Amino acid sequence: MAFTHTNRKGEKYYLHKKDVTLRGSGKRQTIYFFAREQRSGVMDNLPAGFQVLEVKKTGLPVLKKK
Repeated sequence: MAFTHTNRKGEKYYLHKKDVTLRGSGKRQTIYFFAREQRSGVMDNLPAGFQVLEVKKTGLPVLKKK
């Protein structure tokens, strides 16, 4: 079951994870993002040490380290 978050406007978002290579340094980094539909990389649960917050202006969910 995918991790979902429903914002204050009632819109459902799915948490995703993607490994990317940074252009300047070539280092590998994991990014987390929310999308309205399920894509490849959808996550089943919240990563340890993170919490979900909403941007007050837009209602978009974001992850923040605790």
